[in-house]
Amino acid sequence: MRHSVMQLLSGLLIVLMSALVGAVVWQVLSRYLLAEPSVWTEELARFLLIWVGILGSVYAYHTQSHLSVDLWSPRLTALGKKRLIIVQGIVVVAFALSAMVFGGLRLVWITYTLQQMSPALGMPMAAVYAVVPLGGGMIMWLAVHDTVRSLLTLSSAQRPTRGEGSDG
Repeated sequence: MRHSVMQLLSGLLIVLMSALVGAVVWQVLSRYLLAEPSVWTEELARFLLIWVGILGSVYAYHTQSHLSVDLWSPRLTALGKKRLIIVQGIVVVAFALSAMVFGGLRLVWITYTLQQMSPALGMPMAAVYAVVPLGGGMIMWLAVHDTVRSLLTLSSAQRPTRGEGSDG
C-alpha cells in the first residue's frame, strides 16, 4: 500500500510542479510581452508552492532524501542504528501530530469558520491550508510504519537463536 500511495503522490507532485511552472511562466509572459500582468497567477503560484513544499516533504521523508545531520549514525552499531531510528520516529510522530495535524486542523477550522477567501482566485483558504494536516498525517503514517518495522527487526535481533543462550 505504501508503494502505491507514494506513486500516486509522485504523480500528484509532478502535476502540481508543472502547474506551478506554467503559472510562473504565464505571469512573466503576461507582464513583459503583453504588458498586462495576470492577477491570478501570482496567487496560484503561491498556493501551489505551499502544496508542493509540504507534499514534497512527505515524499522526501519516504525516500529518506530530506535534510539530516548524521553525526551519531556512522558511529553506532547496527543495533544502535535501529534504536536511533525508533527514537527519530517517535520525535517525528510527536512533531507531525502536534504541529502539522493538530495545528493544521486548527488553522483549517479557523479559516473555514471565518470563511476566509483568497483575493484573486476566490478560493477558500481552508482548502489551501488543508495540505498541512494532510501532509502531517502522511508523515506520521510513514514514521509509524518505519518505527514499527525497526521495532520488529530489533526484537527479532535481540532474541537468542537456536543454540545461543538456551539449553537445547
